[in-house]
Amino acid sequence: MAVIPSPTTPTDSAHTEVVADLSLALRHPGVPVDREMLEAYVNAAAPNSIRALRQDIEAFDLWCRRVGLATFPATPKQVADWLKHRAGEGAAPASLVRYKASLAKAHRLLKLDDPTKHELCRLAIAAHRRAVGSRQKQARPLRFRGAVKDPVQDTPRGIHVRAILDACDDTPTGLRNRALLSTAYDTGLRASELIAVDVADLLEALDPDARLLAIDRHKGDQEGAGATAYLSPRSVKAINAWLKAAEIKDGPIFRRVIVRRYAARPARKAMKPSQLSGRALWDPRKFVGQDAVAARVEHHVGEKALHPGSITPMFRKMIAAAIDAGAFGDLDKEQAQELVNGFSAHSTRVGLNQDLFAVGETLAGIMDALRWKSPKMPLAYNRNLAAEAGAAGRLLSKLD
Repeated sequence: MAVIPSPTTPTDSAHTEVVADLSLALRHPGVPVDREMLEAYVNAAAPNSIRALRQDIEAFDLWCRRVGLATFPATPKQVADWLKHRAGEGAAPASLVRYKASLAKAHRLLKLDDPTKHELCRLAIAAHRRAVGSRQKQARPLRFRGAVKDPVQDTPRGIHVRAILDACDDTPTGLRNRALLSTAYDTGLRASELIAVDVADLLEALDPDARLLAIDRHKGDQEGAGATAYLSPRSVKAINAWLKAAEIKDGPIFRRVIVRRYAARPARKAMKPSQLSGRALWDPRKFVGQDAVAARVEHHVGEKALHPGSITPMFRKMIAAAIDAGAFGDLDKEQAQELVNGFSAHSTRVGLNQDLFAVGETLAGIMDALRWKSPKMPLAYNRNLAAEAGAAGRLLSKLD
């Protein structure tokens, strides 16, 4: 299988570029930028945090220019007004909290007084939270057997992981997708963590058919203490099939597959000059015979890992293909298609949370399996299941 070479960017060059981009975002008349401070921040912060900070600063700067205000140093009223503006555009309360934190970080990096500590800023967020509520939009869960009480034995229902895996074909793309989805469900990895999985991260387990996955760094582990996840024999089999087909021996496991399709070409006999006239007589191709060529498809595997932003559309495409194949017997295609856009790269993490809860795992066990530091999110993901499995649900389900 052909492998497409791709240039690599030196780490120090990428680091310099990130510092330069952030320096440009923070540069404003009369406000000096401390390059040493920026470099220290870039060394300490996660890439997603740096990206979010730059985007938030640029959005704040654009708004300030539109209303005729200097971006830095900002006043408490200025920050509160911007938060209200973003709230009016439909930003969630959690997003406002992030914007506020970004402006606080920006002012600290510029060695300026932090305007976000003022009560005006806190009240702006509190008012929006009171108006719209604080519940965050949750990705639709992608559970192994769907919305069932027992994810081990119950008949599958709705859109579920098992049917999507079965619907993946044995082309290189299908093998990659099966390995990707199976790994995502087993580990509950976020998109940025999933695409970072490397061949060297696969470790032996007590079960010879299973593997352990070493996770060097994740969202709740910014200092790189590391963690370990379990890969089922199902996922190991899928990964090995993909690695063999793609001829991957080291480096990132989940890579781009470029598909090139060539149409069939019929045979063509060589022609004699007496058979041609006009411009065709001067076309040398007319004098050469040509064998028939069958239609073919070529798959080329890249060297770099997938982009985290590609995981959501890939999952949705896999679900759509399973729908087309009639994989979900209790849903008609129209019903199923309406649900597709509710799924995202986070759906497998939510689904695994719910399946662990459904089989009776404790909150501590779920937090350990999915590397949560706080019980807030696993409890939120399992809120609906908890209501059904709780005291009222157990009683009311038995009453006529």
